[in-house]
Amino acid sequence: MEAFKKNLFLYIAIVLVPVITGGIYFYHFLVKEDFNNRKAHAEWVASIHQKSWNKFIGQTVTSLKIVSLSAEMNIKNPEKLEPLLRQVQQKDPRYGGLYLLDKRGIELIGSNPLIEENHFSKLAYIQETIKAKDTIISDKGEILTNHQRIIGLAVPVMDSDSKLTGILVAHLRIDYFKNLMKIITPNENLLIVNGHLSPILKINLKGTSDLNKNNSVSTPINQLPWSIKVQLPKRNEKEIGKKLSLDLFYLLIISHIFYLLIQYMLLKRKAKRERLQYEAQKLELVGTFAASTAHEIRNPLTGIKGLIQLLSEKYKEPEDKYYFEVIETELQRINEIASEFLILGKPTAEKTEKVNIADIIKELKPLIISEGNIYNVQCYWEITTNAVQVRGIKDHIKQAILNLAKNAFESMNGGGNLTIRLYIDENKCKIEIIDTGIGISKKELEKIFHPFYTSKNTGTGLGLVICKRIIQSMGGSIDIKSQTSIGTTVNISLPLSK
Repeated sequence: MEAFKKNLFLYIAIVLVPVITGGIYFYHFLVKEDFNNRKAHAEWVASIHQKSWNKFIGQTVTSLKIVSLSAEMNIKNPEKLEPLLRQVQQKDPRYGGLYLLDKRGIELIGSNPLIEENHFSKLAYIQETIKAKDTIISDKGEILTNHQRIIGLAVPVMDSDSKLTGILVAHLRIDYFKNLMKIITPNENLLIVNGHLSPILKINLKGTSDLNKNNSVSTPINQLPWSIKVQLPKRNEKEIGKKLSLDLFYLLIISHIFYLLIQYMLLKRKAKRERLQYEAQKLELVGTFAASTAHEIRNPLTGIKGLIQLLSEKYKEPEDKYYFEVIETELQRINEIASEFLILGKPTAEKTEKVNIADIIKELKPLIISEGNIYNVQCYWEITTNAVQVRGIKDHIKQAILNLAKNAFESMNGGGNLTIRLYIDENKCKIEIIDTGIGISKKELEKIFHPFYTSKNTGTGLGLVICKRIIQSMGGSIDIKSQTSIGTTVNISLPLSK
């Protein structure tokens, strides 16, 4: 149940929380991206119509200014200009009517008879043209008697002394503008407003109150004091849902892969921890059994050894003497194995003391050199001159160093070099035993500290286990690095005695 809760918590933390958080983030990102895309589209539509309107108004003003030149010459005989105005209106569908007014705004002639008398003089844009003597466009639409909606555009007629002599007025058809805009963008919702934000023209819109800063863009028309408002297209929920589903799918895959990877690492760490516990339990069990067995072996071994000595005094023949020597040698070997078992069982049973590692190595130096001569190995020493005090059992330390040196000699059966170093590094005693032997494979390195594992034809497989047990009992550590055909380095680290 506890494991299930841990796995559930891990799943929630690594999969569900990131997916939910990522889903919220991706949704807001996609909504923002969709808004920016819709806004960019609306701005593009607005720019198209802005250019179209600027071009249209520019062409219209230019055309009217050309007509105003004729009006200037015929201002005293306006009836001569009437055919020209009718002809211009008939040829250009943008015009709902063309009119010539005097300088007070009273109509003189016109192409469309639907205007009431004194109609123009009452209009604000006509009065503004009289005052400003400049081209003015009306800021609101008008409805003629034939129900045609128009926008008025007034162009002043000036004489050679730049005095106002008349006004040329054009009624621009709103429906013509509307049709042009629909041809360019038939499906867009558009609104043209004047400087007071009053609607002039709307396309595909039932009302104008729904347009605001959040759902539309506004672009001014350079030639007019008007603006074009374009409503943003509706949000594409289906496309957003499709992209969000795809993003969540990928996020689920990645989070599950990460979850499985974490699970694998946790299981691997758990397996390693269990393996170490198993090894420790196995070593403890082996040590307890070994110590018990060693005591049981040593007791009869002492009696056997004494009887053999008595028999050796009775039988003096050379052949008998040889047999007794062999028996004593094997008994000594059994005794050594039993001693190893005792150390394996409880290496810290004896009372520890402060010992000088440098003195111990100096005592072992003749023995190691002698053993090295048998294997044709040259020994080198790099020993610090300072006292290296550690707390431990002197005989055990000697045994560990001799075992490691013996292993090094056996790996250099054809000769080589053995280097033993002793130095102090950061309040630690460091011992290095370096050989140039055949080395140890990576696969064997993982097993060398396992009880009873040996690569030799003869041996108990307890030598390195005992060495490690001795070093660890002193609070130290041992590490072995090796490369096949190059050699092996044993690194021992022991805490200095305070």
